[in-house]
Amino acid sequence: MPKSAITSADSRFYVWLGLSAVVTFFDQATKFVISSTFRLGESLTLTSFFDLIFVFNRGAAFSFLSQAGGWQRWFFVVLALLISAWIVSMLKRHATERLMPAALALILGGALGNVIDRLNHGAVVDFLSFHVAEYYWPAFNVADSAISVGVVLILWQQLTHETGKSA
Repeated sequence: MPKSAITSADSRFYVWLGLSAVVTFFDQATKFVISSTFRLGESLTLTSFFDLIFVFNRGAAFSFLSQAGGWQRWFFVVLALLISAWIVSMLKRHATERLMPAALALILGGALGNVIDRLNHGAVVDFLSFHVAEYYWPAFNVADSAISVGVVLILWQQLTHETGKSA
């Protein structure tokens, strides 16, 4: 087979990169709709437990380091890009599997979606707000959701793999 031929593993790798691109696109599209429809801080109650709200998060998960003074923007951009490079290498290694590369692709797409926000806005656009009475979960976005689902899938894969089950 010539060196230029695309293998099955290569084509699967590109499928996983495509999934990451879809996640990043969907994340950015939803953030664009929110930021062009709402004013910063504006919210819309949709149910008794769910609101749409336009907020910026200058920190990480649960607003970690959001009050750090600005250096955290570049820290999180560099960290996300380094992790993304590592994830791409892991995607290449696990391309022929199902669960692990799907999880990695979700995490990659979410990480890149949030990096784009940090580069464009200096913060991440969050807009999904769940609550019970006056107890609110921190607002989040599609990228955060994809990252969370990806992490859960990796944990699931690791737990089922360790116990001898197949996922």
